[in-house]
Amino acid sequence: MGHQLRFTGVGGQGVLLAGEILAAAKIKDGGYGVKAATYTSQVRGGPTKVDILLDNKEILYPYANEGEIEFMLSVAQVSYDSFKSGVKPGGIIVVEPNLVHPTDEDRKKWKIYEIPLITIAKEEVGNVVTQSVIALGITIAMTKVMDRDFVYNTMIEKVPPKFIELNKKAFELGEKYALEALNS
Repeated sequence: MGHQLRFTGVGGQGVLLAGEILAAAKIKDGGYGVKAATYTSQVRGGPTKVDILLDNKEILYPYANEGEIEFMLSVAQVSYDSFKSGVKPGGIIVVEPNLVHPTDEDRKKWKIYEIPLITIAKEEVGNVVTQSVIALGITIAMTKVMDRDFVYNTMIEKVPPKFIELNKKAFELGEKYALEALNS
């Protein structure tokens, strides 16, 4: 299996876009990319997860293997608690520290990084909707699962034209904060 990633949040937070862009970029790069979203019965406010599978070989099952996910990003406590068990020991978990609070036990099991995505989106980018593109920048900087420029260009193609500049800034801020977190 290639790479298995997971984004979690609650309905309405927009965690789907980052997964959609990653899967599309992998396909454009000649590989296989699948984004599989899971929602609870609540459309808004319920736990959601998006599993992203990236491989150079055909993907026959569209969901991540529990316990084998190498990277998870979470912006909601309820989703973090529900889906963290899928991350392999020693895997990377990025959390929004204003909303997600890992336990001491979690910190022993996984590499946990706290990056305030929503604050960055609101205060530095100026639009909370860009949090999914910030998440994308963080993911690429931390995992290097795909070529940065390829993902960046795919993101530009996927976002609405009037929001391209905002999303460029969001992606670059995601990278910046990820590298700061890794180097601290």
